[in-house]
Amino acid sequence: MSTYQIYFSPTQHTERITEIITNTFESSSKIDLTDKMSATSKIFSEEDICIIGVPSYGGRVPSIALERMNHYQGNNAKVILLVSYGNRAYEDTLKELQEFLTSKGFQCIAAIATVAEHSIMHQFATGRPDMQDKKELIEFAEKIRSKIKENEFSKELHLPGNNPYREYHGVPLKPKVGKQCSMCGICANKCPVGAIDVNNPKVTNKDMCISCMRCIEICPSHAREVSDLKLKIAATQMKKTCSDRKENELFY
Repeated sequence: MSTYQIYFSPTQHTERITEIITNTFESSSKIDLTDKMSATSKIFSEEDICIIGVPSYGGRVPSIALERMNHYQGNNAKVILLVSYGNRAYEDTLKELQEFLTSKGFQCIAAIATVAEHSIMHQFATGRPDMQDKKELIEFAEKIRSKIKENEFSKELHLPGNNPYREYHGVPLKPKVGKQCSMCGICANKCPVGAIDVNNPKVTNKDMCISCMRCIEICPSHAREVSDLKLKIAATQMKKTCSDRKENELFY
């Protein structure tokens, strides 16, 4: 039996949360779907346990994450699904992830929708997951591990969401380059979708950009940012929905 921590995590929030769950199990292998080189075939076995985590983008799974798992063969491996979202809503994300992995032959036995600090507007869900979240997630992971050992989990996991899934066409918040840019190329090499020109990192293909904010997160010169005006408008629109604390949702 092997344990796998599999995640798409441009700003590392989802990675850290999947790690909380994974650490409850035996030593694991990591597969970072954010890495362009991760799009490879992988054959799992029935004894394997996978913790697969993605952020919710507009209530959907980031399409690039699904593309990079497209050649997986589940062979009835057990999966704990994890979706992180910035305190607004995760809508169809869990359901979409479950249906995709089921189609690849995985057995989805548990799921988590957990709040993480918003990747663009950090004033929402600041500092989450906090200590209360971590305690809850660890206790849930221990419960699931026990159920796996005793083979006591349900064969059918019912999750919220709709199919057809909600439409998502991206957001207009695209990072721009400031004068501090040193042309180091880190952002271009680490962009999950290759939207930044490797020969001229000051050029971004806005049609390809998925607004994941990875370039802002990793820039050593802090040379990339989102328009302050657009950010303020978006924050005002989301304030009512995102200000109150939302709790994690756990399913098994």
